[in-house]
Amino acid sequence: MDLSTTYLGLNLKNPIIVGASNLVTDLNFLKKLEEAGASAIVYKSLFEEQIQLENLENYHAEEDYGTRHAEMSSMFPAAQDTGPAEFLFNLSKARQTLKIPLIASLNAVYDDTWYEYAKKIEETGVDALELNFYAVPREFDIDDNSILQEQLDTLEGVKKAVKIPVSVKLSPFYTNPLYCIGEMDKKGADGFVLFNRLFQPDIDLDKETLHYPYMLSNEEDNRLPLRFAGLLFGNIKGSICSNTGILNGKDVLKMIIAGADCVQIVSTLYKHGPKQIGKILEEMEEWMKEKKYHSIADFKGKLAKVNIKDPYAYQRAQYVDILMRSNEIFKKYPIR
Repeated sequence: MDLSTTYLGLNLKNPIIVGASNLVTDLNFLKKLEEAGASAIVYKSLFEEQIQLENLENYHAEEDYGTRHAEMSSMFPAAQDTGPAEFLFNLSKARQTLKIPLIASLNAVYDDTWYEYAKKIEETGVDALELNFYAVPREFDIDDNSILQEQLDTLEGVKKAVKIPVSVKLSPFYTNPLYCIGEMDKKGADGFVLFNRLFQPDIDLDKETLHYPYMLSNEEDNRLPLRFAGLLFGNIKGSICSNTGILNGKDVLKMIIAGADCVQIVSTLYKHGPKQIGKILEEMEEWMKEKKYHSIADFKGKLAKVNIKDPYAYQRAQYVDILMRSNEIFKKYPIR
């Protein structure tokens, strides 16, 4: 079976991309992922907020101890902005380790650093850059238009700053994600990762404190990216990459038949290790053989909105229809 596909103009041997996570920071594990069959890897995101926090901690350490004794004041030179040096070093090592495409991920705060960091990342030799538009609303007086415009300006600026392909990883929390994606597509985004899995706070009732547990995705989480893959296929120039809740070969096949070019997986690797990639590929080949498909292109987008007769398949009318047949659920879950 021919599992090859194209993403961001990159030729991939299959649709399985390892998404950004702590898993990819270990060079030995990177090689295992490559040997297991991954077609590309997204390196762990560079967060400017983390760099700022580290710089602040260094500053406070200097203030607290630097002048405690006069004769010791020269022992603590002024703390320098560490910047992304350590990240870039590790990213370069990862690039040298892998033969498959390596994609960097960036989330910055200020316009200047978006462009500066993007250029420095490009110099490491990575094959593409993923802009992690991770924005959590914290204030009441910021309207949705200003948030979108800021992201569009950032995308346009980064595209001018680098020559490598640029994708954007989005959350679903826009008034109209399709409009936002369409506008970013016009600005030259080479691809879209749908969607970002945001870590949400939980409450420990015993301690009465907030805490932030790791929440791996479940299979049901893939319905949203599947829906938008089906809506976007044939309507944008950029590539479509589905993310979240993709755990096995069937999940991957569903995304492709809806219209995705590829997928990103993370949670299933935490649960099962690199060997899961091989299992996913085997499941895909078995299904394709059974259906007599020889390549991904044979069925990609077959059930996208543009290719099906039912005009309401991806619209709210389908939800209404489900409500009208709600008694059917009792056949599966009878009330006792």
